[in-house]
Amino acid sequence: MSTFLYRLGKSAYAKPWAFIAVWIIVLGVVGTLIGVNGIQSSSEMKIEGTESQKVLDKLTKELPAAAGGQASIAFTVPDGERLDTPERTALLLKAINDVYNMEYVINPAELAAQAAAAAAGQAATDPSAAAGQAAADPSAATGQAAADPSAATGQAAADPSAAAGQAAADPSAATGQAAADPSAAAGQAAADPSAAAGQAAAAQAAPFGPLIVQGAPVPGVMLSANGSIALFQFQFTVQQTSLPSEVPDNIIDAVTEVEQSGSGITAIPSDSLKSLPAIGSTEAIGVAVAAIVLFMTLGSVVAAGLPLLTALLGVGISVGGAFALGSLIQMNDITPVLAVMIGLAVGIDYSLFIVNRQRRLILDEKLSAAEAASRALGTAGSAVFFAGLTVIIALCGMLVIGIGFLSTMALVAAASVLINVLLALSLLPALLGLVGERIVTAKARTKHSTAAKKSQHSFSHRWANATVKYRWAIIVLVVLVLGTAAIPVTKMELGIPSGASANLDTPARQSYDVISKGFGEGFNGPLLLVAETKNPSEKISMPILGKLVQELQMHDNVTLVSPLGVSPTGDIAIISLIPKTGPTDTATRDLVQELRDPASSLTTGNNINLGVTGFTAINIDMSSKLSDAFPVYIGIIVILSLIILLLVFRSIIVPIKATVGFVLSIIATFGVTTAVYQWGWLHSLFGFDTGGPLLSFMPILVTGILYGLAMDYQVFLVSSMREAYVHGRHGKDSVIHGYDLASRVVLAAGVIMVSVFAGFIFAPDAMIKQIGFALAFGILIDAFIIRMTLVPAVMAVFGDKAWWLPKWLDRLLPNLDVEGDKLIAKLNAESGHKH
Repeated sequence: MSTFLYRLGKSAYAKPWAFIAVWIIVLGVVGTLIGVNGIQSSSEMKIEGTESQKVLDKLTKELPAAAGGQASIAFTVPDGERLDTPERTALLLKAINDVYNMEYVINPAELAAQAAAAAAGQAATDPSAAAGQAAADPSAATGQAAADPSAATGQAAADPSAAAGQAAADPSAATGQAAADPSAAAGQAAADPSAAAGQAAAAQAAPFGPLIVQGAPVPGVMLSANGSIALFQFQFTVQQTSLPSEVPDNIIDAVTEVEQSGSGITAIPSDSLKSLPAIGSTEAIGVAVAAIVLFMTLGSVVAAGLPLLTALLGVGISVGGAFALGSLIQMNDITPVLAVMIGLAVGIDYSLFIVNRQRRLILDEKLSAAEAASRALGTAGSAVFFAGLTVIIALCGMLVIGIGFLSTMALVAAASVLINVLLALSLLPALLGLVGERIVTAKARTKHSTAAKKSQHSFSHRWANATVKYRWAIIVLVVLVLGTAAIPVTKMELGIPSGASANLDTPARQSYDVISKGFGEGFNGPLLLVAETKNPSEKISMPILGKLVQELQMHDNVTLVSPLGVSPTGDIAIISLIPKTGPTDTATRDLVQELRDPASSLTTGNNINLGVTGFTAINIDMSSKLSDAFPVYIGIIVILSLIILLLVFRSIIVPIKATVGFVLSIIATFGVTTAVYQWGWLHSLFGFDTGGPLLSFMPILVTGILYGLAMDYQVFLVSSMREAYVHGRHGKDSVIHGYDLASRVVLAAGVIMVSVFAGFIFAPDAMIKQIGFALAFGILIDAFIIRMTLVPAVMAVFGDKAWWLPKWLDRLLPNLDVEGDKLIAKLNAESGHKH
């Protein structure tokens, strides 16, 4: 490998434009594909095989009308005022009708007409059956009984097809409807007294009701008890992720006209209608810090600019390529952001390692820039190759978990790393060929010669001596500090950040708070229940459905229960349930588990199976599955770590020590992340207002990335110690000498990575904030506490025994020659010099 890279470096340095042209063509192809296919990504995150996904798939198959997504608008007026005045009601009705008349939005008036036509047709063929069915369930005749506005997104709250006779997701709507049409209510009560009684009781208890205009309820709109908040919920004909981007924009434009009328009404769209940019402007600060560190490390603007140039090109190609393939693969919105994070970090670091090695060879060995570039590629380039391979393997290890969207994230991130490795090994030496001897300025050469004559020990040399001298105290202190930092991890809660933890000035938080204030926190996380009889030959009868609704309504943690209807075949019934607690509360999770329990009185007493889905249930299931998968992934990482490091370092002690250090750093990282983002410690410092559960897939994602990057530092630092040992230095001397050679560039690389990742902490998206913080803090711990402090201390404890390897294993393992020792020996022999 080292010989191949040496020759590649020579070719690229001698013929730079040929290599540069190849990468320009690659970039052009990516740009062309984006132009043809467009940029496509999705906010969808689903895990096949979970209980909620199975129920949702069944619902989509049995009742396609339930497959559309849902959104909501909250209308508010100042406290003490009401929305249902004639002037304000007229404005609301206009905005609501404008939304209902838009393409992709279900219009309840059309559903009502369909229902009437269907009922009339059935009455003509079988009057008695039609009458009975209409009395029992006015919505069944249309086949829209399952028209749950949120079946796809899981937010089953209200049903816009209330005009077709459904009670919507608000049992109190039945009361309003009874006022408008007493005969219909009487007919339904006669057909199913228990259901009517249950709905009436719920209606009396509910601190809200439908918005009544001219004696009739407005479909899909509820009004708070004091009349100051109205919640307008509507359904789309397709899933949220399939909506054209202009549809949410048109809806927002329609409802914000109310605000511009001077009526005092404020319209707050739900978060599903407003997509925040995942990346903000603060990431530029991280890149700026990286540029400063590169300049300080490499000593010139030209040398510092090369790693930045290759990293930015790598990000452009990898992220652009991912977008270009967006029409072929389902890519989550977070996926390209993750590729940007990793691409910038490793792209800068890998090029830094090679450029720094070239400069050291020029200054220390007095080589020409051309020869130094080739040797740097053969030595540091080999380490870059294996370090990049380690990151790629760690990321691809996520594929064994079998979660689709997580696998896509891992593959795109791995592709970003691969492209940056290829750029560092091919484009970078070509760029070095263009720069030539200017890579080291005359001022830097003079400064280095002066420092060499003074022969003063550097700070890194003094630090290494201190860690070796006080090795036992350092080992104990590091373990105690990181162990203490890891304590909060025992209380870590996983979920999907909701509006409850969004910043106070965001639409997501404002919508969440307004809905909670007017209707209860549970309306932000409704549940969708699907009931089936245990005997497939039996049908769901209206008395059974009414009894089930009554029993559900009596639960301590239930605010409202609404039967949305029965499928045309009578096989399944759909129920909307509003908990009292919010979507991320433990009590809501307990309620979901209780509803699913096959041994509960709800299911056994009514001889039914009860499935639970919806956005809240999907998040609960996702968090549960990812929590179960996390220990498995940690086990995979530990095994990979031991194997890879055994191959690289040909040692038993070094892989064990490196793996234990990584485990220490990762649990400390999650401990601190829990304290900050879940408990809310130092929240104002990190730009958020309220703590909440950690992103459910964050631990697995961060573990894979941090492992790969931690092994980068391990390879670059410890391989220098091994090189010193192989070249005749022993015991503590090999540790100090190797540390002195590699620590400066590892320090710079660590600062760069922390800066790049920290730039994402202040991104507008809560999920990106958490990932950015965990990665930045994880690198901070692993690079500076584990690799640069604990590693030399532990290496000093073992001395030469750290490199012990059984002879039988030594014969079996291939010699990877990561540092290019064989290449250097060959080149020295050819030049007639002894190593």
